[in-house]
Amino acid sequence: MKLNVVERINLLGILPAETNYVTFKIVNDLKSNLSFSEDEMEEYEIKFKEQMVYFNPAKSKEKEIKIGEKATDIIIEALEKLDKENKINENNISLYEKFIITK
Repeated sequence: MKLNVVERINLLGILPAETNYVTFKIVNDLKSNLSFSEDEMEEYEIKFKEQMVYFNPAKSKEKEIKIGEKATDIIIEALEKLDKENKINENNISLYEKFIITK
């Protein structure tokens, strides 16, 4: 699935931090795939300051991220939880549309 910089950052933030062993391994692999390489950090001018992530939106590109069936289920579950809690916002709406609406 193609995800831009903002979607990758936000998806990293909604994945469960604690779960069972099997799901944790899947989430850990997914986080690794979503993370930014040193080259991407430089290219997108990604900086971390005061618990915030900054980047140059003019340089943002989509990247094809391999997301398996179980990882997709975990993402959908996390997004459905946000929806039930009325926490869908401008940061995660595009993820909701890609994973929930189009599925």
